[in-house]
Amino acid sequence: MYYPDELIEEIRSRNDVVDIISGYVRLQKKGNSYFGLCPFHNEKSPSFSVSPGKQMYYCFGCGAGGNVITFLMKYENMGFSEAIKSLADRAGVSLPEPEYSEEMKRKENKRQRLFAVNKEAARYFYYQLRAPQGKPGLEYLSGRQLSEETMKQFGLGFANVTSNDLVQYLKSKGFEEQDIIDAGLASMDERYGLHDKFWNRVMFPIQDANHRVIGFGGRVMGDGKPKYLNSPETLIFDKSRNLYGLNFARTSRAKNIILCEGYMDVIAMHQAGFNQAVASLGTAFTSGQAGLLRRYADTVILAYDSDGAGVNAAMRAIGILKEVGLPGKVLDMKPYKDPDEFIKNLGKEAFQERIDNAENSFFFEIRILQQSFDMDDPGSATNFHREIAKKLCQFEEEVERNNYLQAVAKRFQIDPDSLKKLVVSYAAKTGGVKPIERPKSLTAHEGQKKNTPEENIKKSQRLLLTWLVEEPETYGQIKKYISTEDFTEELYRKVAEILFASLEKGEMNPASIISMFEDEETQQQVAELFNTKVVSLNTKEEKENAFHDIVYAVKKNSFEYYSARLGTDLTAIDQVIQAKKALEELSKTHISL
Repeated sequence: MYYPDELIEEIRSRNDVVDIISGYVRLQKKGNSYFGLCPFHNEKSPSFSVSPGKQMYYCFGCGAGGNVITFLMKYENMGFSEAIKSLADRAGVSLPEPEYSEEMKRKENKRQRLFAVNKEAARYFYYQLRAPQGKPGLEYLSGRQLSEETMKQFGLGFANVTSNDLVQYLKSKGFEEQDIIDAGLASMDERYGLHDKFWNRVMFPIQDANHRVIGFGGRVMGDGKPKYLNSPETLIFDKSRNLYGLNFARTSRAKNIILCEGYMDVIAMHQAGFNQAVASLGTAFTSGQAGLLRRYADTVILAYDSDGAGVNAAMRAIGILKEVGLPGKVLDMKPYKDPDEFIKNLGKEAFQERIDNAENSFFFEIRILQQSFDMDDPGSATNFHREIAKKLCQFEEEVERNNYLQAVAKRFQIDPDSLKKLVVSYAAKTGGVKPIERPKSLTAHEGQKKNTPEENIKKSQRLLLTWLVEEPETYGQIKKYISTEDFTEELYRKVAEILFASLEKGEMNPASIISMFEDEETQQQVAELFNTKVVSLNTKEEKENAFHDIVYAVKKNSFEYYSARLGTDLTAIDQVIQAKKALEELSKTHISL
């Protein structure tokens, strides 16, 4: 889908990247940028950078990067046109009737085909559940006391025992084999050919926030393995940034979201009237899912199983919720294991009472922590109090920290002044509440690249492009030595051509350059070009020497690159002559910044 470049740039420029991303990721200002935990991979130390100056984001850990448009596409699993429409609505920009570029048309058509094949598969599973062959599935769901209305609301279905009936059905509806495979509904191998991924399972269609089927979960009938099987990740399905039941929970009038472990818990709770329930999708709760919940609720109540595994999962989820600044509470479901069992045995009124009295996540952590200490032993009790002091140091705001200190001292009968001294002592040893630290220049992502001569050549070109973006005034110092032809990597040269043309006009807008490339992987590579870091430079002299070395390295590589092509490329002669002259001049020239 195509919109004029000027319109895309207007929409992008009217949506501040920090404002948009802070709605998904908890950011903290550090220097000229903002940092937080990357929503695209799990990490404990923040390496996700958002630059208001560049209007870009970049993760020094996994390499994800781009502008506000690419962020929305990646995080919300949107197509380009969907992201543009969303941002245009936010900015109050009217969109004309769109046109299509071939690349955008191909991508958008692929996404729509995957939505269509999933929708048709959901219809097929739904029909099979109510057909004679679906009797095992229907008996299972009825045994779980689900009403026909509930089964219909969630589109529950059944995958037959046979191994390829879905494939045959979808092909009869005109769907291509590759689309069926790409939707995660079938696999191809030498022994069985093209065969269904799901069979002999009760099927749970997984929908995005807009009620589109993006994947499936299947619960096996009998003792087969695995018990639950989920769709693989596809072009339209990302497990880490979707939640089961969110399409209904997002419109709930409740002031909280209840986070469960499984599909059946969500369905049972919705049937009982708790339509704010959601669950993660066969994987552990992620920071991406926490950021998603932050958009729809002020508080998350954890309704995990009451066994040891459930407690551990709750402890982990509490930490993830803290990272995105979302308060959490923990539901006590004893003597029952999960919400489904609780509601069946005690009813929804009792469950509502448990919700109203859900335990503050901090006190839940302390209560679980206490179980590791012998409170009758003075030494063990003292160690427990020290651990409380450590946890109190996690609160950044002094008022909040003091409030919790007073409350926990009262609950566990600790002298508040003594506990405060422990907190102060621990903070003195560790530096107290540490702010988010800016990642080091050479990060894991950068360090993953082998230190080969070829990589060093590429890095010098990336460094020069980054330097020009961060300090555009340096362009005037080097344009007599460096041309776009000196960037010997094709992508780097294309970026340099756009960048140099902008600098000649006195303009600098790196975020707009990203939008000029349609492929997501290429956009990410361009973002990296503007976020390559050199070692820390403390003095003006160090900085000038480093910049000179980078410029010289780019020119020297250019000279060697075109020299090697003199026999086959006549146009290389001029490049070699100019490069040699520039190198001689550079070797004698001091570049002042």
